[in-house]
Amino acid sequence: MKDKPLITIITVTYNAEPTIERTLQSVEQQTYPCIEHVLIDGCSSDHTLSHIQRYVERNGQNKHIIRVVREPDKGLYDAMNKGIQQATGDYLVFLNAGDRLHEDTTIQQIADKAGWQRDRVNYAVLYGETDLVDNEGHFLRHRRLQAPVRLTSKSFRSGMLVCHQSFYVRTDLARATPYNLDYRYSADYDWCIRIMLRAEKRRLRFLNTGLVLTDYLSEGLTTKNHRRSLLERLRLMAHHYGWPTAIVEHLWFVLRAVVKR
Repeated sequence: MKDKPLITIITVTYNAEPTIERTLQSVEQQTYPCIEHVLIDGCSSDHTLSHIQRYVERNGQNKHIIRVVREPDKGLYDAMNKGIQQATGDYLVFLNAGDRLHEDTTIQQIADKAGWQRDRVNYAVLYGETDLVDNEGHFLRHRRLQAPVRLTSKSFRSGMLVCHQSFYVRTDLARATPYNLDYRYSADYDWCIRIMLRAEKRRLRFLNTGLVLTDYLSEGLTTKNHRRSLLERLRLMAHHYGWPTAIVEHLWFVLRAVVKR
């Protein structure tokens, strides 16, 4: 349906056999008709590729476009940059192994909120809320950080208020803003800020869909390396917002982590 924008979903995998199937099924079951699924695999040594191959075969002739790239990479964010370069959609979003779109109608609901029947690519970013799930895909809780009613580049001074997997970006902006590989744990945080800064310079709009968009697997790279991630985020926040803001906010992150223990 050429009257609808093409949405690219990018999934990065490496030895993701235990969790990849529910992500593939989530994309497969979407009711929205114009989806491109880009899978970037860093040469998995388990059966990740077998799951992907079965998914490709199930897709048949026309459900949606699937692109599979299997090659070594320099880490997660390098693989994500490769995904951006492969994307041909009007918008893109990252949905990694273990993550799911919240409902089978999630992409269609976003389309309805954005009014894509009237205006093809009328927002720079579309965003929403996120639920956290465990390794079995079971609901744990709503994400503590909630999406602001009105998102700006300054919103992220208080942390990553919008989960990366609930942050849909116009592909032209994403291509012009690759991930900074100097950041090992927080390049997604930096990327979202730079996307918003670029969009604001062009006076492009952001849309809060008001929807829960993603079921996010909580044990990600940042979660497993929390202390190192906090130190890197301090440096990143200082770069974007200045050292006084970075120090105040970082102390709050540390205090919150201590209280949670």
